[in-house]
Formats: sequence, structure tokens, C-alpha cells
Amino acid sequence: MSSRTEVLDVDGTEVPISHPDKVYFVERGETKLDLVRYYQAVAGPLLATLGGRPLLMERHPAGAGGKSWFQKRVPASAPSWLRTTVVSTPNGTTSDALVAADLAHVLWAVNLGCLGFHVWPYRADTPELADELRVDLDPSPGVTFDQVRDTAWATKDLLDELGIRGFVKTTGSRGLHLYVRLEPRWDSYQVREGAVALARELHRRHPDLVTDSWWKEERGRRVFVDFNQNAPHRTVFGAWCVRPRPGGQVSTPLDWSELAEIRPDDLTLATVPDRLAERGDPWRELPSQPQSLEPLLELSRRDRDAGLADAPWPPVYPKQPGEPPRVAPSRARRPSPS
Repeated sequence: MSSRTEVLDVDGTEVPISHPDKVYFVERGETKLDLVRYYQAVAGPLLATLGGRPLLMERHPAGAGGKSWFQKRVPASAPSWLRTTVVSTPNGTTSDALVAADLAHVLWAVNLGCLGFHVWPYRADTPELADELRVDLDPSPGVTFDQVRDTAWATKDLLDELGIRGFVKTTGSRGLHLYVRLEPRWDSYQVREGAVALARELHRRHPDLVTDSWWKEERGRRVFVDFNQNAPHRTVFGAWCVRPRPGGQVSTPLDWSELAEIRPDDLTLATVPDRLAERGDPWRELPSQPQSLEPLLELSRRDRDAGLADAPWPPVYPKQPGEPPRVAPSRARRPSPS
């Protein structure tokens, strides 16, 4: 491995790339510089989806499979041109997080060994407004990708029925994500409320395929619609971003017509740039078509009127108004000791 540093001119900003020959992805031997070249190749659609948003960095300085950690806080040694913004955690801790202001910011993080960007659902300029609904289709153990795919189509059908346009992408792993770009009118609590309603309605319509159960013991071999990925301060793995897997799989936006034949593991930093050049950006209309959350909030109001309580929140969040007890059903059923 070379000890040289390559300095890139990224639209007028100098970004040093140290140890560019360091292997990051062992399956095909791609290096840090290969990852840089990948992000340069997809810069347009990448920044169209995550530009201006805070980023949680997943750092793997030794490459995919090596020691790793999540980092919200930008180090004090960061260059003066780097843009940051204050982000919070559920317990109120704040950090100066990286903003995806332009490609130079992304490549600066890649140089630190960032193999994965987890993106906040709001823009740094308007943190009080969540302008994305992220529908995370999470396969439980034993669930096949065909089941996840069927759930994605079922979700699209429901959103279409409600007059909401959703866009689909692979996660870079076993699941799928659907994104809805929202009008900037609602906060993360309201967006989560809409996500809970969506998960419940999908479960009602497809009880053998989809579950809205937060508790793993109740999910069975069904696809979990993880509504809590829309809770305040939660991030989701970014579109066009490369996963820290040996094969360098990419969380790849798709056209709905491609979903039937797609093999997620084939979508890598080696294949996605050519695919983009041949087919164009399947999410090119997403930024220009903000949607209303109101149809999902109306579903939520209907559920509340029918007596349904809020769904459970993750354990790191303070107890929420109307939330049921945070205890797994099996534990709740245990008899009290005599």
C-alpha cells in the first residue's frame, strides 16, 4: 500500500486522499480511490437526494469488515471550508455533524474511511421540518427477498390509492426502502405518525406477508415495516451510498419496472455507474414532486378514533403520550411472583 497522498480539485476545493491504494473492498480489490471515483461518477443523483442534509458517518478506516464506529461529531481538525450543523439525539445530546453541502464534503468523509452515510430526514437549514417519509421494509429472519419485493409492491399500491408517489431503492443489504419526498409542512413526530398508520394498514391488508409489530417475538416470517425509522433524530442509509460489505454493494434507487428482476447483491460500486449512465437517474423526479402527508395522517386519526394507542417507541426515547407499556408481550403475560 502506497503512503502517498493524492490531492483532488473538487469544483475548486482541494481534497486530499491519503493512502489512495488502500483496499476497502476485498471481493474485487477496490481501493479508497476507487470509492472516490464511484462517488464522482454518481455525484449528480447523490447530491439530489442527500444534498444539504446532515450525515452520520459510518467509519471503517481499515476497509469493509474491519473495526468500525458511527460518528456524528466532525473532528476539530476538519478544514475551515467544511460545513456542519448541530444535530440532537433523543436524550438531548448535541453534536456538530457533517452536512452534505457538495461532493467535496462527501469525499472528505471518504478519506476518513467513511463507508456508509446515514442521512437525516431534514435539511440543515430547516431542522424543524422533516421532508421525507422513509418506509423501511425490514426482513425478519427467514424472510426471502421475494417477500420483501411483494411488500414493496403492496406498499406502492396503498400509496397510489392514497395519491402519494413513492420511490424505491435497495438498502445495499437484504431489504428495500421506499421514499416519499414531502412538502415541508410536518415535523418528525407527525411523519412517524403517518408511518405507523401506513404499517398498520399494510398489516391489515396483508397479514400473512407484513407485520407492524415492534416486538420481534411477534413478527414471525413476515416483513416488518419499521415505522420507527421515522422517529425524530433517526437516520436511514443514504441513496447511492456504498455499504461497508466486502462486495461494495450500493443502496441503489430503482425504477418500479426494474424491481421484478433485480438482484441487490449485483448492484455494486463496480456496476452502478455504468447502470446510471445507461438508464439515467430513476429518482430524477423525486425532488420536484413533494407529496402531502395528510392521507396518512387521516388514516392515523381513523385508527386513534377506533381506540388504537400509539405504537411503541425505541427504548432510547422518553416515554411518549399515548404510548403503550414498553414491555414485550411474553414478559407482560408472565404471572407475578407469589
